[in-house]
Amino acid sequence: MGDRSERGSAKHRRRTTISGDAAAHAKRSGATDTLSGQVKEKEPRHETSASKQKNHSDAGDDTFSCHKLQESLLSSDSGYSNYRGILNWCVVMLVLSNARLVLENLIKYGILVDPIQFVSLFLKDPYSWPALCLIIASNVFIMAALYTERKLSVGTISEGTGTFLHSINLAALLFFPAVTVLRVTSMTPVGGVVALGVFTVLFLKLYSYRDVNKWCREIRHAKARTLSRSHSCPSVHKANGTTGHTHVTYPGNLTHRDIYYFIFVPTLCYELNFPRSPRIRKRFLLRRLLEMLFLMQLIVGLIQQWMVPTIQNSMKPFQDMDFTRIVERLLKLAVPNHFIWLIFFYWYFHSSMNFIAELMQFGDREFYRDWWNSETIPYFWSNWNIPVHKWCLRHFYKPMLMRGINRLPAQVAVFFLSAFFHEYLVSVPLKMFRLWAFLGMMLQVPLAYFVGRFLRGNYGNAAVWMSLIIGQPTAVLMYVHDYYVLHYGSASEGVAV
Repeated sequence: MGDRSERGSAKHRRRTTISGDAAAHAKRSGATDTLSGQVKEKEPRHETSASKQKNHSDAGDDTFSCHKLQESLLSSDSGYSNYRGILNWCVVMLVLSNARLVLENLIKYGILVDPIQFVSLFLKDPYSWPALCLIIASNVFIMAALYTERKLSVGTISEGTGTFLHSINLAALLFFPAVTVLRVTSMTPVGGVVALGVFTVLFLKLYSYRDVNKWCREIRHAKARTLSRSHSCPSVHKANGTTGHTHVTYPGNLTHRDIYYFIFVPTLCYELNFPRSPRIRKRFLLRRLLEMLFLMQLIVGLIQQWMVPTIQNSMKPFQDMDFTRIVERLLKLAVPNHFIWLIFFYWYFHSSMNFIAELMQFGDREFYRDWWNSETIPYFWSNWNIPVHKWCLRHFYKPMLMRGINRLPAQVAVFFLSAFFHEYLVSVPLKMFRLWAFLGMMLQVPLAYFVGRFLRGNYGNAAVWMSLIIGQPTAVLMYVHDYYVLHYGSASEGVAV
């Protein structure tokens, strides 16, 4: 029994030893495989580290290098364009230099701003308002155009008769106010400018009104009257200027509401259906109104405080024909004149036109483009006053091209028309004809050729700015000198220098 038990325990121990040896062998073999795997994994790591060390040694020069191939910032090849700091510097220098001029002006002349004097520019007699009466009388010409078109739409009068009546009406729009301004002694120059400006705008609008309705009749005749009037147009109560914005077709547009909507919206080109804004933005309207009031006061103050003394002091050099002093006065006048012109541009083309457009819910607000980037003279004239540009293009330039006239004579004709209206708006209110404005506009033609042929890029833009800064004060001095000589007998009436 005892031997048997001893033999069983020994066998058990042997089995345990054998199994333990097998397990130990398995662990050793597993450890060996794991170690070999780790060695295999470490081998590429050692290779990566070695390559990094090699690359680091190769890039040692780049790590401590402080130079590379590059251009200076102010070189054109550098591609650098962030000059905001320089622009701010220019603004600061401009403010400081003009602050000195303002202080010098106040010390020399005192405060010259007088609102009552500004009112007197419009009214020589407080009980006689000839300019306002003349503007009210313009409704006669509006009604004449409307009723002529109504007669043409139903065939009561022929196209030839209608053209004759429109021609008489349009000619009267130019001659009647001019004769009134020249004959009425109580009409001031400023009042005359305002009245003639209104009649000039009305002339351009009614010319466009006549053209568009004529085109509509031609289209209607081409369709051989396939649609009756009841189907070709909506109710006369749903035309331009209504809240419904119903689509209008000819002759449903021939209403009082439609023509007066066109008269008041800030455009010169007539359409049967203008783009309309969905609502009136009251905050936008208020901002534009405040801008209009503030900028108008600023313009009046700058004219009275800055321009008038400079102009008066320029009369004696003109009388003595002192060329050096004339150039000095011209350059001195150029600064306030240009500032006032820029302020007037913003006041008229942005504040005033947007105010009227918002009030009338007129959708097309492109009254100007980026004329300040003009590199040619034609680009400036076609982008600083978009309503006039569109009118000239639609009703004057393109019709001439369709008649076979070449582009160059057509462009010269556009400048000629513009020169006529510039002279019309200056000479008639001043009651003297010197053609300085006309010549100034016609000189734009050779200037445009010179700039377009010999100047490019920034040089062309600088030439455009120079023509604006120097050309306008030159014309101003010419007219003021002649006005002084005509009305006061001598140009030496100005303030002593």
